Amino acid sequence: MDEILKYFPNLTDLQIEQFQKLDFLYHDWNEKINVISRKDIDSLYTKHILHSLGIAKVMKFEPGATVLDVGTGGGFPGIPLAILFPETRFYLIDVIAKKIKVVQGVADALELKNVKAEQKRAELVKGDFDFIVSRAVTNMPDFVSWIKDKIKKQHKHLLKNGILYLKGGDLTEELKDFPNATLYDLADFFEDEFFETKKVVHLPLKFKP
Repeated sequence: MDEILKYFPNLTDLQIEQFQKLDFLYHDWNEKINVISRKDIDSLYTKHILHSLGIAKVMKFEPGATVLDVGTGGGFPGIPLAILFPETRFYLIDVIAKKIKVVQGVADALELKNVKAEQKRAELVKGDFDFIVSRAVTNMPDFVSWIKDKIKKQHKHLLKNGILYLKGGDLTEELKDFPNATLYDLADFFEDEFFETKKVVHLPLKFKP
């Protein structure tokens, strides 16, 4: 939790309380439904929560913005971002029902009114969004094919509407067909060695009626 306060010192009392509760909630849920690996659960704040918040170092979501989290797993990056941006609406989806059960349980316990969680494939989602976030669920070409028709036409942020993707390693080959992608190194924002190869990829996408 100290790490969160170190890099996000302007949290409200409610946000601090919500971030603190994540430790108990995820340990408790993980005993029933394993959504975080046993070796990672003790590094929850670094490897899951702070990693998710890496997107917030690149993008400050505006009130009223809509964000789709594809393949959210246990709620990452959607839940930490929803805590940080309470006036932004987050729609968290995953194809695995038990993972969505955990997400809903955590969101309910934190009383996050800006989170909707649903078991659904990305291709079947109706509506459009300012941004689509995810944490390395597949390669970028496949991911774009899932969500390319779900981007809002009107921009309200400094970065153009599109994808904000958390991914690690060398992405040269994967992004060779996306010359307008911008990579942000999380090591520029966070000191822990875990972030040395981690990035946020911003890929602007045009509205497709």
